[in-house]
Amino acid sequence: MKKTFFYILFSMFTLSLQSLVAQTSEPKTKRIEIVYGGEFTIDNVKYPGATIFKSDGQRVQFRHQGLDVWCDLAVLYEEKNEVIAHGNVVLQQGDTLQMNSQYVSYKGNTKTAIAKENVVLRNGNMTLETQELFFDRNKQEAYYNNFGKITNAENELTSQTGKYYVTTKKNQFTNSVKIVNRDFTVNSQVLDYYHNSGNAYFYGKTTIVGADYKVYCERGFYDTRRELGYFMKHAKIEYDLKTLVGDSLYFDKRRQFSSGSNNIFISDTINKTFVRGHYGEIHKAKDSMFITKKAVVITLVEKDSMYMHGKRILVTGKPQHRVIRAYPDARIFKSDMQAKCDSIHSDEANGLTQLVGKPVAWTGVSQMTGDNIHLIANTKTQQLDSLKVFNNALVVEKDTLGDGYNQVKGKFLYGKFKQNALRQIDFLQNTESIYYVYNDAKELVGINKLSCSHIKLYLDKKQQLQQTVFITQPSGNLYPEEKLHVNDRKFKEFVWRGNERIHRKEEIYSDAEKKIKPKEIKGMKTPEEIDEDEMILANPSLKKELKTTKEKNKAKQKTSKR
Repeated sequence: MKKTFFYILFSMFTLSLQSLVAQTSEPKTKRIEIVYGGEFTIDNVKYPGATIFKSDGQRVQFRHQGLDVWCDLAVLYEEKNEVIAHGNVVLQQGDTLQMNSQYVSYKGNTKTAIAKENVVLRNGNMTLETQELFFDRNKQEAYYNNFGKITNAENELTSQTGKYYVTTKKNQFTNSVKIVNRDFTVNSQVLDYYHNSGNAYFYGKTTIVGADYKVYCERGFYDTRRELGYFMKHAKIEYDLKTLVGDSLYFDKRRQFSSGSNNIFISDTINKTFVRGHYGEIHKAKDSMFITKKAVVITLVEKDSMYMHGKRILVTGKPQHRVIRAYPDARIFKSDMQAKCDSIHSDEANGLTQLVGKPVAWTGVSQMTGDNIHLIANTKTQQLDSLKVFNNALVVEKDTLGDGYNQVKGKFLYGKFKQNALRQIDFLQNTESIYYVYNDAKELVGINKLSCSHIKLYLDKKQQLQQTVFITQPSGNLYPEEKLHVNDRKFKEFVWRGNERIHRKEEIYSDAEKKIKPKEIKGMKTPEEIDEDEMILANPSLKKELKTTKEKNKAKQKTSKR
């Protein structure tokens, strides 16, 4: 009974002394207050200058400027305004922030705390777990340096080092960051995560792996709730068995959509197809790709590559059943064949490529024109198999020894390829030819003008005319040059388009498209701007207040400059 009375008397004396010191030295609000002290002792050997408080059934409780601490045992250094709490420590700030641990050291003058041993910090739906946590109440920031785990309803986040901002409800990770979601995982070097929105922002090497996609970037944003993001700096998306690379990439899992801007490159290794341009889209649900702004599709054929270009290119269909459409001003370049027309339609299932709208094709030294031109490939080997020209088929070859043109025309043309080289051409129905004939001394003998129902041309491996065969009652004459009027030396369908020929793959673009430059990409917002956006998203009423603050700051800056 005497012992209990002594404790009560000493407690009252300590509280009175605390009140007196607070009144004579500092404002009362800055001192650590004893709400409940329980049993107390003094041990100047172990804790010099401190009072030791121990639970007597009811837990020891301290308070400091809106912060409450409960524990089994507390050591109060009243002169330094510090307290050390041991055993089942609970730290509570406001209605939502609570921290549990086995140890807390709190300094009232600096309003900072260090928590150790099984630390758990909760704020709203966020839980942070670590073995040592530093909490600065002035900045409303908590941070750890030796691994921590953060969980909420959607994600589990871990990192070697990290910081939590109470006001913005943001976690900032700076080493070995990992997000685990039931649908994807994220690994990053530096990452900011906002709990109100579920948005993650990346500032270093980052990889996102989902059920059917993989993303890499070194600067970007990802909405972890909707699985959509915006990625920059060495950005790459592996999606729908394709890889999309570009200066700026966008991805939306729910819409099954991804897009890229500036220097985009889409590779489809299964179909040995590659796409370039300055803007492109991939629609997984529709099995399609759309490319524009210097768009080109590159298809590997044996050791050669075929380049297909149009101002817009659309690729649709599953592997082995793809359809490629290029329009307008469509062009094809291959080392041994080139073509131009208004639009191209290529069907992988049957190997048919149609050139529509004023088509022209070149192979070797020959130019081919007609109302429509079809290229047919072998669907197994992907090599060119045959060529068809419908209506007004005309092949023109410039005379290498003079200024004339060798010409063969017919209603239809059928060509045959061997090892991707055009080796045979058949003209059918109403066929005619104009051919310049030379002797061994390379002197012009005359101009041969013939007609028949079928003309067959054989070409060598270098696409040079090797032999001409006239079939079914050919008729015609060999005219001396002066006997054949210049107007009769060309068929009415004749148009020489040699100046349009594409000699190199770089020439597949028109002059206008060569001038197209990537548009300026503004890039991601600064972390400060992102913080502001996230605060407004969580509390829209702050928008007006933040705008007013900005205007005041600008006004102050102008005044200071004056």
